[in-house]
Amino acid sequence: MQGVADEVLNADEKLVIDYAIAEHEGRPGALLGILESVQAANEHKYLSMETLRYIAEKTGIPPARIYSTVTFYALFNLEPQGGNVVSVCRGTACHTRGSRALMERLCLELGLSKRELGDNPKDDKVALTTPDCKFTIRTVACFGQCALAPVVEINHHILGHVNERTLLREVKALAEGRE
Repeated sequence: MQGVADEVLNADEKLVIDYAIAEHEGRPGALLGILESVQAANEHKYLSMETLRYIAEKTGIPPARIYSTVTFYALFNLEPQGGNVVSVCRGTACHTRGSRALMERLCLELGLSKRELGDNPKDDKVALTTPDCKFTIRTVACFGQCALAPVVEINHHILGHVNERTLLREVKALAEGRE
């Protein structure tokens, strides 16, 4: 019997998932490897609910276990991600050195409303994607680089002692297609 997820996904998506399952099957941590491979192959670097259901159908792993794994690890995304990911540290050192203000200014610059950021200044779990999918802005609890506070990661590149001007310059360069 064909599952609902099987009907929603296209042939290419199913092929990627089937390949990831075959590649990781029987290995320790197979589920993590499957999820990581499938997410990496997705254009917007995320795992749709249909994808999770299809993985469950093909592996026999209960959907609840797959979902709990995806939501436990910060590595996995359930929403489409932008082409560029900017992560702002919200750890204590970064917070006291202005990371919240950096986040607010960045959101303003990219047209994301302050309301989307959350009303509680202590909110440290934010992930917002611009409507054009060029940028995803997220917060992380701590990078462990406290001596460099405030710390921002842009496309897996750590920047320390970040100020507003530096951050906006980096983001503008990415928006213009420069690195």
